[in-house]
Amino acid sequence: MEGKKNLPPTIIFIFGGSGDLTNRKLIPALFNLYLDNFLPEKFVVVGVGRTTFASDDEYRAKLLEGVQQFSRTKDGNGEWQKFAERVSYHELDLLNTDTYTSITSWVNDKAKEWNTQPNVVFYLAVAPQLAPDIAVKLSEQKLCLDSKTRRIVFEKPFGHDLQSARELNKLLSTMFAEDQIYRIDHYLGKETVQNILAFRFANGLFEPVWNSNYIDHVQITAAETVGVEDRGSYYEQAGALRDMVQNHILQLLCMIAMEAPISFDANEIRNKKVDVLNAIRKIDPEDVHANTVRGQYSGGWLKGKQVQAYREEKNVNPQSPVETFVAAKFYIDNWRWRNVPIYVRTGKYLHEKTTLVTVHFKEAPRYSFPPEAAETWRPNRLTFSIQPETSIRIRFQAKRPGPNMILNPVDMVFNYAEAYGGYEPEAYETLLADVIEGDPTLFMRADQVEAAWKVITPILEAWQNRMPIDFPNYSPDSWGPEDAEALIARDGHNWVSLPSSTKKE
Repeated sequence: MEGKKNLPPTIIFIFGGSGDLTNRKLIPALFNLYLDNFLPEKFVVVGVGRTTFASDDEYRAKLLEGVQQFSRTKDGNGEWQKFAERVSYHELDLLNTDTYTSITSWVNDKAKEWNTQPNVVFYLAVAPQLAPDIAVKLSEQKLCLDSKTRRIVFEKPFGHDLQSARELNKLLSTMFAEDQIYRIDHYLGKETVQNILAFRFANGLFEPVWNSNYIDHVQITAAETVGVEDRGSYYEQAGALRDMVQNHILQLLCMIAMEAPISFDANEIRNKKVDVLNAIRKIDPEDVHANTVRGQYSGGWLKGKQVQAYREEKNVNPQSPVETFVAAKFYIDNWRWRNVPIYVRTGKYLHEKTTLVTVHFKEAPRYSFPPEAAETWRPNRLTFSIQPETSIRIRFQAKRPGPNMILNPVDMVFNYAEAYGGYEPEAYETLLADVIEGDPTLFMRADQVEAAWKVITPILEAWQNRMPIDFPNYSPDSWGPEDAEALIARDGHNWVSLPSSTKKE
C-alpha cells in the first residue's frame, strides 16, 4: 500500500509512555503506520513517564510484547527492529519544570540534526487530572508557540461536566490555537463510522430519503461484554452516561444526522456536527425519568464465567449509585429530523459485544398485496455495524420462491473484511496519521465538546437529585434493565441486533 512519503520530520512525545494505552493502542498503531509507509521518512517516538527501565532496549522489549498481543500485524516480517531504533524512553516527572527544559533541548538537537524545524506532537496518554498541568508546563516553556508545527493530543474524558469542560477549554485557549488541539475520540477513527459520510453523501440513492418523511426512527447500540475491570476508581467518577454517551454515542448520532457539508474542510464538517448537537432537544428535568433508563449490573454468570456485581468491584463504593447502563430517547428539532425518535443504549456486561447504528424506514403501504404476503411484512432497515463485524447491510422485502405472493425480509451486505481482503486499519492508526498530517477533521472542537455536555447535563442533574432505588437492576449476559425494553416498546418498537449467523466469536 502506498503511504504518505512527503511529511516533514516529526517527533512524537508520548506522556504516559509506559502506560496501558501506549502499550495496547499507540505503539501498535504507530508500528502499523510505519509498515504501511504512512509515517514521515524522519521520525522519532519518545516515551516519557515515571516507570523505571534499565535501558531503551528493555522499554522496546515491553512495547514489542504489546505489539505481539494487540496489533493487527505482529512483527511486520522483521521490521520491528528498524521501527524500534526510532523509539526511546526517558524517566521523568511530568510535573517537574526541568522535564520540559529537557524536552526543549531534545527538540532543538533534532532540529539541528535534521537541519529543519520538525513537527512535534505531544500525546497526553495520562490520567485526565494531569493533562491541564502538563499543558501549562508546555506553554510555560514555549514549546507550542508555532501553531503550524506543534500539536497537543488529549484523550477523553474532556472535562467532567459542562462547567469543567468550559474551564478546560478556556485554559487551553489562552495557551494554544484551536487548530493545535486534538481531542481524540477513537470511535471517529473506525472505518465504518467514517463510511457513514461516504454512504450518505456519495450516493444519490439515499440522501433524498434521509429525513422524517421516510425515516421512522434510529437506534444506536454500543454494548460491551466486559465490566469495569480495573477502572473502578475512574468509573465511580464517570458512569456510562459520561463515559460513552457524551462522546462516542453523540458523535455517532452527529454522523447520522448532520447536513451535507459544502466541502470536506475540517471546520465545515465540524460545523455541521455542532449544528446537530445544538438542535438536540434538551430533556426537561421532570421528563428525564420518562426518556431515560439507567442500570447497574449485579453479580452472575457471563459466557460460563462467574462475575461480581459492580458494587463489589475494586475501588467501587459498596452503595454506589453509578450507572453501568444507559438507554435514552432523543429528538433533533430541525426540519430534517422533526419528530423522529433516536434511541441510544450502552452498557457493561451485556449479552454481546456490538456497536450498531440502525436506520428504520417507514413501512410501505400493504394494500396492493394479498393478506398472506403481509405475514412477514417488515419495513426497510439500514444497519451500520461498527464492531466487531464491520459491515453495512440493507434489509428489503423480496418474494419467496413459489406460486404464491409471499414476502420475506432479506439483507444485502457489504462486509469490509471480504471486500478489502482483511485490510482494515485500527481507529488509532487513522487518528494518529491525521495528527501527524495536521488534519483535525475527526477530532472534537471546543464548541462540540461543550454542546455535547449541554445535551446530557439535564440528565446528570436529574439523576443526581434522585438516587436510584433498585440498583443493581440487571444481570450479566442480559440486554440491560427491563425498563430499557419498555422505553422503546412504548413507541411500538424493539431493540435490534445483527442476525445470529453473522456474529463473530
